[in-house]
Amino acid sequence: MAGKRVTVLDYGSGNLRSAQRALERVGAEVTVTADRAAADNCDGLVVPGVGAYAACMAGLHAIEGELIVSSRVAAGRPLLGICVGMQVLFDAGVEHGVESVGLRVLPGRVEALRAPVVPHMGWNTVTAADGSVLFAGMAADTRFYFVHSYAAHDSDGALTWATHGEPFVAAVERGSVSATQFHPEKSGDAGATLLENWLATL
Repeated sequence: MAGKRVTVLDYGSGNLRSAQRALERVGAEVTVTADRAAADNCDGLVVPGVGAYAACMAGLHAIEGELIVSSRVAAGRPLLGICVGMQVLFDAGVEHGVESVGLRVLPGRVEALRAPVVPHMGWNTVTAADGSVLFAGMAADTRFYFVHSYAAHDSDGALTWATHGEPFVAAVERGSVSATQFHPEKSGDAGATLLENWLATL
């Protein structure tokens, strides 16, 4: 695990440095860049994301991020999406009645979270998928930090669930693709363990 080369994809979305620091703390060698060669050649690619779905997609298109992600997925190389970086992996996202086409790596749509209070902001438990690699060794009452108003409500692969007003997809593991709706880099020891588990797969 030590010395695994991870690229955090810089497409103008925030939260890059906190993701970098969290990965470095668990032993990764991290580069933050939009460079395609670095994204192609690293052991693991992280797609972070905060803010609006459409804005993140525009940022990705500006650096040909759709090509970076699709070529990596086609080659079966590990990729981790975080928060909106997870959401853009789906077929589409709908915000304020406007539908944006996503990267179409994961089947499904991201839609408004139907809950009494949004955004969903704070700590929440998850129900990990059977045989999950990301959540290996974690207790059932482990909490992770969420900040979001939109979520996927179904997909394909090993799905981990959380509930805020309604059940939603908290994480996906599908082949070489992993993704979390919550922020591992803001989730303390639990997030560090998840990132260590991901690094161990690289």
